[in-house]
Amino acid sequence: MLSVSGIRTAALALIDRDGLENLSMRRLAQELDVQAASLYSHYRTKEDLLADIANEIMAEVDVSGFDSGDWRHGLTVWARSYRAALAAHPNLVPVIAAGPGRREAALRRADAIHGGLVAAGWPARHATMIGASTKYLVVGAAINSFSRGFDADVQVYRDRYPNLSQAHRLSEHAAEIDDDSFELALSAFLDGLGQTFADLKRAPTAARPGGEGP
Repeated sequence: MLSVSGIRTAALALIDRDGLENLSMRRLAQELDVQAASLYSHYRTKEDLLADIANEIMAEVDVSGFDSGDWRHGLTVWARSYRAALAAHPNLVPVIAAGPGRREAALRRADAIHGGLVAAGWPARHATMIGASTKYLVVGAAINSFSRGFDADVQVYRDRYPNLSQAHRLSEHAAEIDDDSFELALSAFLDGLGQTFADLKRAPTAARPGGEGP
């Protein structure tokens, strides 16, 4: 029997295999061996289906770290779990990264992140920018692999690009390099925020930048 969960599972498998651009309700119906009309009794539009899939994937993203009151821990847990969720389904990144819109689960996460940062002492405007900056970092890391962008043929680099003499080895170690690179970027980002936070705390109260939340 056709079910909502079965439709989501089949749609996600199709996207993972063939790409987001190849998902259509007609194609999905063929995968499920049903008529396209059967799908519309569960999902009014393809966009509704994609939003539901995005919600399911993003349920794995952990924002509980902000409960501790430690903004650095909260951002670390959120960023790592967010990247893991996106990396598991890279073809769906454009949908997930588009923003919360009216998706209830996404808005609850955004509320927890913003509220956690403000509760930890960040001005509302900074909390908004930190949320955006973290998203830029994570989505950039998930949408492509730096290491896999290099050719494995040593001849490509040997004569013309002497500073890239080891570039042919990058793809072989792509997962390790990409993971370590993300952790380096995240650590540097958090260290920079730590300095900004300390500067804000030292500033006279009247001079502290404020602002409103999103």
